[in-house]
Formats: sequence, C-alpha cells, structure tokens
Amino acid sequence: QAPRLPKAGETIHGHKFFIGFGGKGANQCVQAARLGAKTAMVCKVGKDFFGNNYIENFKNNGVSTAFVEQTAEAATGAASIIVNDAGENAIVIVAGANMLLGKEELLRAHAALEKAKVVVCQLEVSPDTSLKALQMAQQNHVKTIFNPAPAIPDLHADFYKVSDIFCCNESEIYRPYSPYHPRLALGPEQNVYSDY
Repeated sequence: QAPRLPKAGETIHGHKFFIGFGGKGANQCVQAARLGAKTAMVCKVGKDFFGNNYIENFKNNGVSTAFVEQTAEAATGAASIIVNDAGENAIVIVAGANMLLGKEELLRAHAALEKAKVVVCQLEVSPDTSLKALQMAQQNHVKTIFNPAPAIPDLHADFYKVSDIFCCNESEIYRPYSPYHPRLALGPEQNVYSDY
C-alpha cells in the first residue's frame, strides 16, 4: 500500500506490504466455501513454495483440491498489487502455471463440472480453457458466471452466449477500447459491474 500509485519510472515509499493468497478464481472459490457452499477448484500451480501453500490454503478453507494439479514446467501464478490510500489499485499478473491448465485437466474434472450448481471462470487462465469450461457447464445446465478479467481485446463472441452472468470490473467496462461494452446487451441474461 502506498499514498498514491507511482508514475512510470518513479519509485515511491509505501507503508504496508504483505503476501497473501489471491487470483479471482481462488478468492471466489474460498469465499463461497466460507459461506457454506461445497466448492472445488480446478487449477494448476507450480511445484514450488507458493503452489504448496495454495493447496494448503484451499484445504484449510474447505475447498476440494481433487482437481488442483502441480507442474514443474512453470511457477505458480502471482500478482503485484499496489493500492493507494483512496483504495484504487494497479495490478500486474504473471499467469505462470495457470496458462498450462487446458482441456485435459477439464476432462479430468468433467464429473464435478457436470454436477455443479454454478461454475465460475475468469481470464487468469487461457481464454480457450475458460470458454471450454463454460461450454461444458452450459451443456449440463449448470449456471455460469464469467468475469472477463484481466481484459483482452479479442474476447471470443461465444463467451457472451455461455455466460449466464457476465461480471465485468468497472475499470475495464468503461475503458474507451473495452471490447465488452457494446456487446453486453446482446449476450448474457445478467450483467454485473464491479468496483473491484
């Protein structure tokens, strides 16, 4: 945390630092479990300190880790988040092992996906993987929630068709180049805008 966000090339003093668990998907899964939902995470983490801690955190919060896989091919995904005193943030993510999650892992989780009441996806993994998960869920009449963050300029039109709830971050939906803004009225049954 810092009084303000630094400008390009600028170094400023901050007043708080901590390392925590995150990622939209992981946060949403843990919070749903804390609220009493039976949850499972489908993801890939590195065979490293952070990956081991992520798995332990899921278990400690009652999240099934049956579909959490570790890989030596990439580090666990991480993000650097700077928050100013007004609560505004700037985030840089390094997807790492997240980008290695693919169709094979989804097929291994197929039984869980088809029995779920809700499937939540975002773009911290490959867009193709998120789209495939949403399609699998929709084919089994499972409610789908999609958060298209971090934003990409060429989001496949099928995301609008397979998302029952399309939950955009406010800062992304109102950017002049936002790929989401003009199409939202045509796609999902519900649009949700978030300040986060």
